Amino acid sequence: MPVARTRSVALLGLAGSIVEVEADLSSQLPAFVIIGLPDAALGEARDRVRAAAVNAGCPLPSRRLTVNLSPAALPKHGSGFDLAIAVACLAASGEISAESVEQVVHLGELGLDGRLRPIDGILPAVLAAVRAGYDTVMVPAANADEAGLVPGVTVVGVVSLLDAAIRHGGSFAEQDFDVVPAPDRAESAEEPPGDLADIAGNDGAVEALLAAAAGGHHVYLLGPPGAGKTMLASRLPGILPDLDTEEALEVASLRSLSGRPLRSGLSKRPPFEAPHHTATAAAMVGGGSRLIRPGAAARASHGVLFLDEAPEFPAAVLDVLRQPLESGSISIHRANAVASFPAKFQLVLAANPCPCGNHGSKLAECTCPPAARRRYLARISGPLLDRLDVQLWVPRITAAGLRVAAERPGLSTAVARERVIEARARAAKRLRDTPWRTNAQMPGPWLRGVGGLHPGGRATADLDRSLELGGITMRGYDRILKVSWTLADLDGAPVPNLEHVGRALFLRKGFSL
Repeated sequence: MPVARTRSVALLGLAGSIVEVEADLSSQLPAFVIIGLPDAALGEARDRVRAAAVNAGCPLPSRRLTVNLSPAALPKHGSGFDLAIAVACLAASGEISAESVEQVVHLGELGLDGRLRPIDGILPAVLAAVRAGYDTVMVPAANADEAGLVPGVTVVGVVSLLDAAIRHGGSFAEQDFDVVPAPDRAESAEEPPGDLADIAGNDGAVEALLAAAAGGHHVYLLGPPGAGKTMLASRLPGILPDLDTEEALEVASLRSLSGRPLRSGLSKRPPFEAPHHTATAAAMVGGGSRLIRPGAAARASHGVLFLDEAPEFPAAVLDVLRQPLESGSISIHRANAVASFPAKFQLVLAANPCPCGNHGSKLAECTCPPAARRRYLARISGPLLDRLDVQLWVPRITAAGLRVAAERPGLSTAVARERVIEARARAAKRLRDTPWRTNAQMPGPWLRGVGGLHPGGRATADLDRSLELGGITMRGYDRILKVSWTLADLDGAPVPNLEHVGRALFLRKGFSL
């Protein structure tokens, strides 16, 4: 009995697995059966494929067709297998070349008119195919540009099932089909990020932001409304170094899987995600009952996750970030699968010091009772704060400070980025024989032990005293050491000295309310 095979890709999170699509044609009563653990959308492919084949001008034979998706134990979701099922059935009937079909990975959804519709997640699916050793993929024409971002792969963009059949050697009369465009999901036009020099005054906050960028450290900005916390956070991605090709592909894959439009070409600028405080835990880390999509934390990987008005977020939403901050990944567990996403982001929290926002300000009087202030800031848990390396008070600028800032231009984004790149190069050279590249990535035990990076002596006397008195935790101790190494890298010093450790301790414990 004739059996034809081709390949497609099943996505679970950002990971893709090659699925072998087998089609068997038998001399029994006409039927179309799909086996191999398909979900409801994939089970409906039998009706889409048969109708699409008829309307495209390459009908399937009126016999029993059995399609197997192997490995059978792997859950398969969505309509992206339609093209693979259709060409496997046509190859089993002898209408197209079985040898040609077997050498190509097919991805795409079929409409009832026979045209191919674009699907989400094309980029991670093509990446999975290339990593599995396949060098040719056939995708809907509207997805061809996105698939072409993957190096080393031949992308065949097709408009319809008829076009795909002809390319595989089918003898059919050609017809013209209109390309099905990608869904119009254009996001609001992004405003220019602005220059770091736009920040008037607050030189201490700018230097702290520079240290955070150079070492990859997480930041907590506390201050009254109008102090410039949001402006500082929005300038952070601009002073980060460009992504390498692998990181850029990962960021683009996450956007593709989220159904978000990709910018022209492969963007190497770090992403910036700023979810609203009404976001749920699933919106933050990702979720979904069948197709698991990444959340804001995953989409911010290799970039910045900014939570403005952090105390307004539900405590449960904030606390789901604790594990990703430590591990750099997010695992979403379902009954039949576990999906993983990268989460190597820099977290920036911004908060007012109290509900009215005026506590600690010399320019306005706070009307909040002490209990209200404590309850407000207690919404950010201690364990989460303990994972934030830089905790900075951002004051409002005064008129005098504004006049001084006007006379003395601030640090520009271009100059700041060069300083960050140089500091990161020093850290990468020091860590060249390790899996880590930034100071924030160094494990504390390694830093104090095998790494031999503990400054020791008088340089850490105040830090040791803070640990003894309970002012900082052991995690905080390690994070202060990491920040001190970042400050030393920015200054070009070979080892952190007393000043660097003191500045790092101030950035960690520099304010109290």
